[in-house]
Amino acid sequence: MIILKNVTLRRSSKVLLDKTSVTINPGEKVGLVGRNGAGKSTLFALLNGTLHEDGGDYSIPKQWRMGQVAQEMPETDQSATDFVIDGDTPLLAARNEVFEAEASDDGMRMAEAYMALNDAGEHDAEARAQSLILGLGFKVSELHNPVDSFSGGWRMRLQLARALMCPSDILLLDEPTNHLDLDALVWLEAWLKRYQGTLVMISHDREFLDAITGVTLHIDNAKLVRYGGNYSKFEDMRAEQMLLQQATMAKQAEKIAHLQSFITRFKAKASKAKQAQSRVKALDRMEKIAPVLADAEFTFEFQEPQNLYPPAEDAPAGTPPTTIVRGINRSVMAGQRIGILGANGQGKSTLVKTIARDLQAIAGDVTEGKGLNIGYFAQQELDVLRPQDTPLEHMVRLAKEAIANGRSNVPGREQELRNFLGTFNFGGEMVKQPVGTMSGGEKARLVLCMIVWQRPNLLLLDEPTNHLDLNTREALAVALNEFEGTVMLVSHDRALLRSVCDEFWLVSKGGVAPFDGDLEDYQRYLLDEAKRSREAATA
Repeated sequence: MIILKNVTLRRSSKVLLDKTSVTINPGEKVGLVGRNGAGKSTLFALLNGTLHEDGGDYSIPKQWRMGQVAQEMPETDQSATDFVIDGDTPLLAARNEVFEAEASDDGMRMAEAYMALNDAGEHDAEARAQSLILGLGFKVSELHNPVDSFSGGWRMRLQLARALMCPSDILLLDEPTNHLDLDALVWLEAWLKRYQGTLVMISHDREFLDAITGVTLHIDNAKLVRYGGNYSKFEDMRAEQMLLQQATMAKQAEKIAHLQSFITRFKAKASKAKQAQSRVKALDRMEKIAPVLADAEFTFEFQEPQNLYPPAEDAPAGTPPTTIVRGINRSVMAGQRIGILGANGQGKSTLVKTIARDLQAIAGDVTEGKGLNIGYFAQQELDVLRPQDTPLEHMVRLAKEAIANGRSNVPGREQELRNFLGTFNFGGEMVKQPVGTMSGGEKARLVLCMIVWQRPNLLLLDEPTNHLDLNTREALAVALNEFEGTVMLVSHDRALLRSVCDEFWLVSKGGVAPFDGDLEDYQRYLLDEAKRSREAATA
């Protein structure tokens, strides 16, 4: 077992863990949660041996083999399959021993080396590696492509596959879902449920944590607090504790009342369609854990749109010369809340980009309602921020563009922009900090700030939660539910999809159609599709 006894951990002069104790038992699946900066990654550094305790005692069984995802971007012309196979360190060691035994011309040593190689799984290594690669969303045609030929997000998926390939007694995963689509996430969830060793995982995806973990470690006020149960059980228990703290509740009463009023309002609005029922349940859950939500250090809201607009119709979309989705005849009405589903590569982002005017439709017509004002959060939105510029400079540039486009009624004076940035936790000197020095979560928050400031009436959100912690995701869910305009959402965060969307569209096999079911039905659909793909690959 892993034992921390009165452990103190510091980062520079800041004490992150102060004389805290906890035990993790063999085979437990543990979710590590806490606010950004609380010390989750620092605790991981202690567990993997790159950092030592500043006080107290820490022990982990010496014989335990550890698996973890390398954080550096791989640069190699190895094939994807060979790269993942090399993650199996016992197999590599057995291969090296065979090579040396053959060179020694020692018959007994060669016999033992070949037996060890067989025991290490040489006979099915390629099949195991390719199963992991395909499960994480790669195509059969990409199995032997060079690692360098893939983009950064896909190379990080290969790093994850490599970590899963390695036999381990303890597996450390830090945000494993960040670069995954929903289909790959569902596959990884099933894989981790079957994992036999001890798992410690940092994740900001509540449903992922709920499905896998049975223990939650919460870093709070420099202490590690252990809860028996998954993330939802942890929230329930923490909410009960907070309800007992009357002084805290008095301060939070106004925020809780606001939360409960909007929950009641939107539950009444939700339709009785099957898809909308999960939204009602998600809002019920928000009501139950209102004390936890009210304790979050960050909240925001979308301002009332300047215009609500008539229907917009979509046309075939794609990036020339390849048409990814075609023959689309759909309308988006004011106030609709649509979740866009589809397996990786089917065209979800292409559809959203076409609606956002980032791509031009190859054929057909896209008709926009008068006064349409789009707020678009793209997967690569963080890349378009200017690293050398500050948050204030980004906002000043937006204000100038708004005035140039005739939207002079938006706040544009420097103090107004500073005040607005402050509502997104960019206060004090942070407004003058270069964006390039900020964390992924802070950059994502800045992009959301810029979108909210523009007062859109159509929100197009393509994986907006990739760098957001759990508290900020909850704040986003609340804000989206209060938003009076239209929402189209692509996300692998099922909790966000459930709490925000009343209906779903499925992008599949070159078309777009309503999905007649809820997210449970969609997960079954994904698993069935993955099974068919594996059978086809085997054939």
